[in-house]
Amino acid sequence: MPEYNINILGLDLSFKTDAGPERVEQARAFLEKRFADLEKRGNKLSRERLLVFLALGLADDYLQSDRKLVDLQSRADRLVQKIGGPESDS
Repeated sequence: MPEYNINILGLDLSFKTDAGPERVEQARAFLEKRFADLEKRGNKLSRERLLVFLALGLADDYLQSDRKLVDLQSRADRLVQKIGGPESDS
């Protein structure tokens, strides 16, 4: 498992992950951009509060994406059944 030593939001982090370097860099860049956007809108907020808002926003994004995925899987299952998928009696 590769080990990474990167700087995110001014913090030096070391960790191991199965994710490739491109994926780690994309995640780092995404966090940096989201934090910078929050910082512009909430420049009077402390760094800690901005980080909490960042985490809250990411958690909400994840939950919304998860709900959409469950809905799409359900819709796909219904379509497969309508067209005679493996569960049908045809």
